[in-house]
Amino acid sequence: MIESVRALGLAARFVSGYLHIPNEESDEFQGGGNTHAWCQVYLPGAGWVEFDPTNGIVGNRNLIRVAVARDPRQALPLSGTFEGAARDALDMTVSVETREIITGMANPVSVGALRRAPE
Repeated sequence: MIESVRALGLAARFVSGYLHIPNEESDEFQGGGNTHAWCQVYLPGAGWVEFDPTNGIVGNRNLIRVAVARDPRQALPLSGTFEGAARDALDMTVSVETREIITGMANPVSVGALRRAPE
């Protein structure tokens, strides 16, 4: 999809992250709970817009960005080498916690005026 969009003369980039599925029982989305990938396209006047062809999502609702790159090889979630015995177990767990931000509410963090410390 990225190369197709670029062939049309638009800028496009690869995005890696996670798909948040608000209702775990839902079969509406595919790829939740694992790393997920989609693309962003730069649309003049709108800016960078997310497109997830797997789930038919336009816009960033439920998409949690971790890496953005021109090429997928630049956005590897892990890279490196491992030295050890073949019997050594390799394991990793990733946990993503999401919170819905309700717009229109006052910012819960207030920043007071800066004051000089007493001398």
